[in-house]
Amino acid sequence: MARLFDAVIIADWTAAETKKLGDQSLWIGVAKRDVRFRLYAETHNVATRAEAEALLASLLADHRKRGDRVLAGFDFCLGFPAGTAARLGLKGEPAWSETWKFLAQNVVDKPDNTNNRYQVAAKMNRLMTDQAWPFWGAPAKQTQRWLTATKPTAAHDIPEFRATEDAARKGKLQPKSVWQMHGAGVVGGQTLVGIPAVRRLLDKAGASGAVWPFGTGWRALTAADVEPLSLVVAEVWPSLYPTRPEPGEFKDQAQVRTTAMALAEMDDKGLLGPAFGPPKGASDDLIARVEGEEGWILTV
Repeated sequence: MARLFDAVIIADWTAAETKKLGDQSLWIGVAKRDVRFRLYAETHNVATRAEAEALLASLLADHRKRGDRVLAGFDFCLGFPAGTAARLGLKGEPAWSETWKFLAQNVVDKPDNTNNRYQVAAKMNRLMTDQAWPFWGAPAKQTQRWLTATKPTAAHDIPEFRATEDAARKGKLQPKSVWQMHGAGVVGGQTLVGIPAVRRLLDKAGASGAVWPFGTGWRALTAADVEPLSLVVAEVWPSLYPTRPEPGEFKDQAQVRTTAMALAEMDDKGLLGPAFGPPKGASDDLIARVEGEEGWILTV
């Protein structure tokens, strides 16, 4: 059975505003094959997102030169709940691409890791509702009229979760909402600074890069689908894969290693291709929503 990918790269992103290595910093895991085609993993630790983006670009360029196909997984949301682009006043199609473009134009992420994610969240709140929602959560010095420290209590009409998080919650998992910007395990800030970086990496890949499920369709992928591509980007959630750090390993380091190996081993067994497709019984409306704006977490 033909494998879809020659390597799997997993990036555990961060929204930190300072340089940091080691525990709770930015880790990249790579599962690939040695000269005897045996699967193994290596991990890389970088102090800033700029260094991570440069390292990823270099890894992907090396694989592209060899004619390899790479699955690159990122642990933040690649889409927003349906209706976000419309509420932002973005007119073009597809909605996910317009939102990515908006973030690329508004997010400032400097080489030393300082960034304006809270200001961008506040701007999005102002454009979407002219109130301090749907984004919420900020340290006291970052709070303002359009962004509060705590979750708003008033009910509103913008979904808190995407369909993929709703599916994960039915499986007794506890994903965070993309709207939460501050607190343990949150994903909102990583999403705002992460999407522009992914967009730049895909721009470098050109026609040989695609983001799932937006650019590929939400469907099982075959070797024929992946053959023309050097890069497929997907959203992953490392907590889905059991992780036990080895002696001397940091938790995030172990997670990127474990996730990369788990997906590569699924690929070896012919189980990864079907995982790119929707769950049985997915409605046409859900498929359109996932492909057009929300995205999906691989293997949920």
